[in-house]
Formats: sequence, C-alpha cells, structure tokens
Amino acid sequence: MDARRYAPATSRNREPILAGLTRVLPRRGTVLEVASGTGEHAAWFASRLPELVWQPSDLDPQALQSIEAWRAAEGAPNLRSPILLDAATPPWPVEEPPAAIFSANMIHISPWAATLGLLAEAGRVLLSGGQLVLYGPFMVEGRHTAPSNEDFDRSLRDRDPRWGVRDREVIVALALEHGLELRECVSMPANNLTLIFARSPHGDPAQS
Repeated sequence: MDARRYAPATSRNREPILAGLTRVLPRRGTVLEVASGTGEHAAWFASRLPELVWQPSDLDPQALQSIEAWRAAEGAPNLRSPILLDAATPPWPVEEPPAAIFSANMIHISPWAATLGLLAEAGRVLLSGGQLVLYGPFMVEGRHTAPSNEDFDRSLRDRDPRWGVRDREVIVALALEHGLELRECVSMPANNLTLIFARSPHGDPAQS
C-alpha cells in the first residue's frame, strides 16, 4: 500500500517557496524541516537543492509514514529519513546543528506552545548565522492581510481553539528574545508571507 499523502496546496506554493529558499539558504549544510506534513515539500525541495542535506520531521506517525514513502518514491540521496519531533518539547533530537530550519504552515495549525518551542529551539540549535524560514499566513500589526485570511482564522479556531493565524510582530519579538533577527518579510501568493530570520553570531550551539 502506498502511504504517500497529498496536500493540494503543495503544488501551488512549492515553486515560489523554492525561489525564496534558493536565494537565502546556504550552499551546503543541513536543513531541518519542522512539521514536514505529507513530505511532498521535503521530496521536491531535496531533489532541487542537491547540495543541501534535507532532514524532514513531524509529530504525527501517519505523516512520518507518508514522508518516508515520498522519500522512497523520489529517491533523492540528500533526503534523510524523517525523525519524530515535537516542536513544543525540547530538546529536539537533532544530531548536528542545522545550517537552516524551514517550517511551512505549522504555526497556525498547532497550539501556541509549538510556536514558542520552535523559536526557542531554533535559537538554540541553529549554527551561528543560520536561517529560520517560516511560511504561512500571518496577521500584520494585529490585522489580517485579506478577508480570506480572516475567514480562515475563524475556521481554524472553530476546529481547535488553540489554533489560529498568528501576528507577525509577536513572532518577531519572541524570535529576537532567542537571538533570531528578522532579515526579510516576503509577500507570497494566496496572502501568505515568508519570514526569514538569522541567528545572531554569538557562538556556535555545538560549542555551548
């Protein structure tokens, strides 16, 4: 049985996300993807960024099966087997400090504790100068950027009161507390944003 799962939005957003990743990610190193979901992004990005090692992860056992199935189907040699990772629970099970961390569409479909853990652990495990790249819908200065995002936020909170579209300024402030400085905010299709942070050069986590 094919365990691969599919997310319709992936085929629509992967090209613009890849364009941004290609521009900001280091030429070499390990990219830790937090909340890889179906694994479609991991398989697609890894095959197009062959100099980078792509480490997918997720908390959901079914997602882990789907990621591994995509890995087997695509066969990219730089795509590692997924690891079980709960963003809200430190310490993360990473074997080496990643050069970058990427997370798409997790922050709004998870409890707030997952965002807090993501920022704290990214500030701890990233290599000095490494990037944290976040993709998804965000409010800006407490306001939704489009009526469709407001409707989406309402539907998320109806499904789970712990979910919801987060405010960019709150994320930026919390990230700074963990040594992550916002370098860019890029407008994306479908009223999404890509937030690009860099870890302040105050020491290598492997040395701390």
